[in-house]
Amino acid sequence: MLQTLTLDQMRTFVAVAEAGSFRAAAARVSRVQSAVSHAIANLEAELGVALFDRTGHRPALTVEGRALLEDARAILLRVDRLRARSRGFSEGVEIVLSLVADGLFPIDRLTTALKRMHEQFPSVSVRLAIEPLGAPLSALQEHRADLAIIVGEEFRVPQVELEALATVPMLAVVAADHPLAARADHVAVADLAGHVQIVLEDPTALTQGRDIGVLSPETWRVRSQAAKHAFILAGIGWGRLPLWAIDRDLDQARLVRLNAPALGQNGATLLTAFLAWRGDQVLGPAARAFRDFFRSESLSPASASD
Repeated sequence: MLQTLTLDQMRTFVAVAEAGSFRAAAARVSRVQSAVSHAIANLEAELGVALFDRTGHRPALTVEGRALLEDARAILLRVDRLRARSRGFSEGVEIVLSLVADGLFPIDRLTTALKRMHEQFPSVSVRLAIEPLGAPLSALQEHRADLAIIVGEEFRVPQVELEALATVPMLAVVAADHPLAARADHVAVADLAGHVQIVLEDPTALTQGRDIGVLSPETWRVRSQAAKHAFILAGIGWGRLPLWAIDRDLDQARLVRLNAPALGQNGATLLTAFLAWRGDQVLGPAARAFRDFFRSESLSPASASD
């Protein structure tokens, strides 16, 4: 018997429950009131339970009606998603958008862009990886990502299109109890070289044989910004971190900024973040929406200057 249930009946049931009356529900679903009453009566007959108590001025959900309302909503949600996905297939919308982003890029800017994309294309799933240095470019070259966010000027190849997104201020910092903190106002290269430097290691071969920004002969190498941040906070060594990730640590004096001219003015360096995609691939609608968000918004992070 339940095989004769219809989506129309369930939509009408939800409409009456949400609108509070058969008349209001009829206006919501653009049908006459008698058709709404008939649909609810047929649904109750199919289910074998009363969904509404009609003895009062307005129909009230029964205990069974309240329980089944959530099931009806869940079914309709799945059906709507099914329709959205199928419509997307016919329009060329991606099933999955795969993105690899450098951990230096502000995560709040990334999530905002993905949220905007999701609002336009709710049927598109997202697969996101946060990886350092050459890993985003490598993911594009190996066809493991549709888009990448690359930070820095070192990762350029002719086959990959680049579009500047924002600048990322990088600061040289140490923990407040580190020996370098006592002379943070002016730190020479010799001072930096005398202490452990926490360095982000490239998991790819793209920078093999090159050390980017390494000034100390003694290094601890990690493969995530989170680990680098934690090691510096623990007082193990010094290193450069993105301002957006450490502004609270600086405000609360857990980290101290190093004025190291060798690392830029006041120890700060501005890196450029790029959105990247393969030149031989046409971006789908969801990927274009993600890119267009950055084109329409001002995303430059706060300045690193005092």
